[in-house]
Amino acid sequence: MLTLLQAPAVANAEQPVEFGASPIVDTVDAVSADEAREVEAAIAEAADRSGRQLFVAYVSEFEDPADAGSWATETANDNNMGSEDYLLAVAIDGRAYHLSAAEDASLSAGDVDRIALEVIEPHLRDGDWAAAAIAGAEAIGGGGGSGGGLGWLWIVLLVAAAAVVVVVAIVLARRRARRAAAPAGPAAVPIEELRRQAGGALIDADDALKTSEEELGFAVASFGDEATADFRAALAAATAKVREAFGLQQRLDDHEPDTEGQQREWYAGILRLTAEAEEVLDAQAERFDALRALEQNAPQALARVEEAIRGAESAIGPAAARLQALTPQYAPSALASVADNPEQARARIAFARDSAAEAATAIGRGETGAAAVDIRAAEESADQARLLAAAVERLAADLGDADRAVAAGIDDLESDVRTARGMSDAALAELADRVEGEANALRADLGRAGRSPLDLAARLDATNREIDAAIQGARDAAVQARRTRAELDRTLLAARSRVQAAEDYLVARRGAIGAEARTRLAEAGRLVVEAQSLTATDAARALAAAQRADQLAGQAMTLAQQDVGGFGGAHGGTAASGGFGVPQGRGGSGGDVFGAVLGGILIDSMLGGGRRGGGFGGGFPGGSGGRRSSGGFGGGRRAPGSFGGSATRSRRGSGGRF
Repeated sequence: MLTLLQAPAVANAEQPVEFGASPIVDTVDAVSADEAREVEAAIAEAADRSGRQLFVAYVSEFEDPADAGSWATETANDNNMGSEDYLLAVAIDGRAYHLSAAEDASLSAGDVDRIALEVIEPHLRDGDWAAAAIAGAEAIGGGGGSGGGLGWLWIVLLVAAAAVVVVVAIVLARRRARRAAAPAGPAAVPIEELRRQAGGALIDADDALKTSEEELGFAVASFGDEATADFRAALAAATAKVREAFGLQQRLDDHEPDTEGQQREWYAGILRLTAEAEEVLDAQAERFDALRALEQNAPQALARVEEAIRGAESAIGPAAARLQALTPQYAPSALASVADNPEQARARIAFARDSAAEAATAIGRGETGAAAVDIRAAEESADQARLLAAAVERLAADLGDADRAVAAGIDDLESDVRTARGMSDAALAELADRVEGEANALRADLGRAGRSPLDLAARLDATNREIDAAIQGARDAAVQARRTRAELDRTLLAARSRVQAAEDYLVARRGAIGAEARTRLAEAGRLVVEAQSLTATDAARALAAAQRADQLAGQAMTLAQQDVGGFGGAHGGTAASGGFGVPQGRGGSGGDVFGAVLGGILIDSMLGGGRRGGGFGGGFPGGSGGRRSSGGFGGGRRAPGSFGGSATRSRRGSGGRF
């Protein structure tokens, strides 16, 4: 249906409303069916152009709460509206309105205020309810003018009077070109607003990459490398752009002071690069959906997913047993990145099974579009369960390699001690005694239960650098190069292990993790690649890069764990606790749903009307058609309003009486 017409309340005052398949709720017959179609078309066009979605509620009067702003905020939260969802609430009889936006919306408070007062309100004063919504949608989407009053109509009249229509057309064309080149107008936007926009863009683009990587993996498994070569190339191009954007963010985050001009340049670069990356992926999205054709082949796709679920589930038991065996050997800090992986994997499997059951039911009803959406959710959830299980074994192998590298490093320390003792220097003899004591302590700690190989490696390297500096003159160049290479190998191993552990942790919990942790991890990954490329030509530079990568990866893990710990309240893990506000249901536990939300898995309107960012439309709450959420093959990033944080969000806005 094009409009959702709800029965008016008994009294001429209404509580917050619920949106269905349409972006319009009209309880007072404010607009006709034809006008509703025009409003919806304007909303859809603006959303496709900008990613900003307008919803419109026409009611008689605001009630419970009676304040327009509070009423709009409650309605937005009840309908799971998110960062780029805007709500225009109009009380026809109460002659009041409010344009509501999320606190982290891309439109600034000034933009929202201007649109409300200059674009929407003139039409409301004229009683043209449809025109108010259309003008608001166009302005929110970045294409509208100032609505009624003394807006563009006066400009056109003045231009006509002056007979310079052509000149004005040229000026307007150039202005549009400038806006296209710099859509956010970074020179006029406060630095803090640019920072917020860039952070959100990085998270969205990184999520789009990770989702696209998973989707491409599913497609390769079904159709082979040759059929998916173009998509792989698009993903590589988008990845390069996002990596460059993260590099700019790291420059902004480092300890070197930046001028305001540099900050604006780099934030604008981040916004440009992330937008370009999502455009690269979006350009392939339609062909990708056609390749997978889940809607046309839902029964076969469901069978493949059910097999994948069984395979992923079979790996959880061995992973849990492996983790249990590792627990007495290593310190909690060494296992922190996988400590809850079996639990998380079981939650993903439970959600995958629920989604597969929903898909089977939909297929039985002949609703193949709905089935395809559930198949995607089951597929992604099963893949995350597989990743969570595999991460345990991968970390076990890394810890074993680290143990062996530390043991070899202790042997080198003991060789240094012998060298220092043979140099007949009292100061060196004293240092040799101290280093020998540390070497013995390291060897003892390496054999103890509850150890952290990475911490031992850090102690080893600090001691090694101290004695190296003291006896460097006694070594020839070849020996020194060998020792530098040995330290490089140990540091690279530690850095790769930290980066991989942080990456595994982030991918399966990306619904909770912000831009700062992702930036540190991206830079750590870049430095590992740089260190590896320099090992044969410049071991000293390679060592410095590896050391910095190890440090940044540790920071990324700490920041990511903090984000997850604060996700959904202090409980951080159980939706049923009430911290996140996700309802239980779907035949599974609230915790299963919470795990899917935590993993950034695309979830449809079964959770209270929220949209799924999916390759099958996205669109309005509860609908299966409409616009695609940009950013990736098969759907890309979460649609605004899906599951980026608490179910109750603070909002801002503008409005008044008309």
